[in-house]
Amino acid sequence: AHDLILLLYLNSIRMRWRIATTAFATMSSSSSSVPPFRNSDDTLRRILTKSKTIALVGASKKPDRPSNYVMKFLLDHGYQVFPVNPAMAKNGDSLHGQRVYGSLKDIPSQPIDMVDIFRNSEAAGEIVDEAIAVGAKSVWLQVGVVNEEAAQRALAAGLDVAMNACPKQEIPRLGISGPDPDAGSSSSNL
Repeated sequence: AHDLILLLYLNSIRMRWRIATTAFATMSSSSSSVPPFRNSDDTLRRILTKSKTIALVGASKKPDRPSNYVMKFLLDHGYQVFPVNPAMAKNGDSLHGQRVYGSLKDIPSQPIDMVDIFRNSEAAGEIVDEAIAVGAKSVWLQVGVVNEEAAQRALAAGLDVAMNACPKQEIPRLGISGPDPDAGSSSSNL
């Protein structure tokens, strides 16, 4: 049931995103000197195999939310996931047996290999900046989360970037079973 919900959710987001990006591209194609960000399978594979610690920003305790079941999927595939949600952290909540943190800087296991962002496109910029500040190795902006400027800042800071994609879809598509057991946590190889 979660896969069907995810598929419907992802399709609705992609349709809205296509309409918005088509309008945006028409308005800004002549003024932009930076080509739009494109994911590469090599980068996605590197992030997903070299990352062991993942901060999931925008975690939700609602089981029908993509952040909830994507977190469970990542845990089931051997990743250490730190859910981030200020309201849940304030209440002392846990999610899938993991303590919830209020922000990236509150997570004791630093640096973080990957920051998985389940927030809107505008809010993603601030989270990317926080990821850079705490020394994260990569940022992953979920399906429907597109922030070209934030992606460029992350790349300029040396982070790997995935945008408008979901690890729950990419892990099986790329034939990945989880993190590489030989990859050290917070590996500098990322």
